[in-house]
Amino acid sequence: MLKLHFAPNSRAERILWLLEELELPYELNEMAFHPTDLKSDEHRARHPLGRIPVLDDGDIQIWESGAITEYIIEKYKNGGLKPDVQSELFPQYLQWFHYCEGMIMPPMNTIVVHTVLLPPDRRDETVLGQAQRLLTRALEPINEALEGKDYLIGDFSGADIMLGHSCYMSNRMGCVTDEMKNIKAYVERLSSRPAFLKMAEHRPS
Repeated sequence: MLKLHFAPNSRAERILWLLEELELPYELNEMAFHPTDLKSDEHRARHPLGRIPVLDDGDIQIWESGAITEYIIEKYKNGGLKPDVQSELFPQYLQWFHYCEGMIMPPMNTIVVHTVLLPPDRRDETVLGQAQRLLTRALEPINEALEGKDYLIGDFSGADIMLGHSCYMSNRMGCVTDEMKNIKAYVERLSSRPAFLKMAEHRPS
């Protein structure tokens, strides 16, 4: 059985959401998003940097949410939740799947560092403001791409697991402007999906 090492409000949510979407059986190792758990010797044996998610599949252990998402879709869904490589939608699928970590997560990581992780006396408002503006600009092409569509390439796909979760978190951080009506509606659709709601049950109340 698949085993997911998980902490809430992190990239690991993508994998738990995907497992629920595909209705795959899994075991969950719930951890605190805190160094006491993530930097423990036990978890460093799974991931040398003490990061999550980590997926165990028998003797296979794999990190990185994008890699895990691709692995699960290919191995357990026979390519489902992604267009065929010959489809005209395949390039767009790849683009939005990777846009997430390439363009959205870097400024989001900076925002988290300067609002949550660093002590108040080490936070830099200038750096924070730059990251917030950069994130908002990076969201604009997504808002345009969603015009007239429910999901990034039309049907729900692995790209929505990756980039959709980042849009959801960006909205929570206040970086999706009111003018980005397509993203606002997109986030509402995603967060209303039964599998997303099931994943969200694991967040602290």
